[in-house]
Amino acid sequence: MKRVIIESPYEGDIALNEMYCEFCLHDSLVNHGESPYASHLLYTRDHVLRDHIAEERKLGIEAGFFWRDVAEKTVFYTDLGVTSGMTLGIDDCEKKNKSYDIRTLPEDIWEKFAMEANIRAVDTPEVVDYEKGK
Repeated sequence: MKRVIIESPYEGDIALNEMYCEFCLHDSLVNHGESPYASHLLYTRDHVLRDHIAEERKLGIEAGFFWRDVAEKTVFYTDLGVTSGMTLGIDDCEKKNKSYDIRTLPEDIWEKFAMEANIRAVDTPEVVDYEKGK
């Protein structure tokens, strides 16, 4: 198993984005045989850090980035777009010359997510087109 960092949207519709990240973790584990870590699901829990406070958000982002030093790669899931936090993650990968992939959920997992989230593919924002990483 490879240790990978999962990056997916958090800001915006937090409940929707947290559910989406759970589906991303499933895809990473089941379909790619990876050992995924998603700091934005851990550090934003009640009583850990308050994401709406700039200093604590910055601390959480930095703590998540610190894990990149021991991960084999970072995977950015982009079905719901690319947020400012994800852009910082891409920049951090490039700065550290760390491997990353841009990924979307497979159709069967996306359909299950969309059904549970009560959304349609046309409801999602346009995905920013980044070249696949190193």
